[in-house]
Amino acid sequence: MKKQLKIFHLLQLAHAALFKAADKKLKNELHISTTQLAVLFSLVKQDNAPITAIADQLNMSYSSLSGVIDRMTKAQLVTRQRGTSDARVQNVILLPKGQEIAQRSTAKVRSINHALLGEFSLNEQETIARFLIHVAQNSEQIVCEEQQR
Repeated sequence: MKKQLKIFHLLQLAHAALFKAADKKLKNELHISTTQLAVLFSLVKQDNAPITAIADQLNMSYSSLSGVIDRMTKAQLVTRQRGTSDARVQNVILLPKGQEIAQRSTAKVRSINHALLGEFSLNEQETIARFLIHVAQNSEQIVCEEQQR
């Protein structure tokens, strides 16, 4: 009988270990967290974005991201600005210091991606990517189906 993989547990262990190491490296070298880096990368793609759009993109709650943005504002990485058409909307704007950190981080992230996938064939890398995309896009359905069984 084939042993069943404990994927849920392995994903949790991998996520925790990877992001603990990445946070440590980023804090030592650039004085930011992985979450802050994700915000910077999001703003590089679309600057002056509503905080709700960034929260949706990063799969975070508005309140959690708001605290991250507050810390990034204090570090002069970003600034907040009220929306022009709706004063309730808070847009986040990338500042030069944040732009510079995002640019410096791009090569570091590529290197991490290469190290993560380096031991796998191209076909295996595509399978890993397909699996992770499947999990990201279908987590609610996967968990709800499990509860119904």
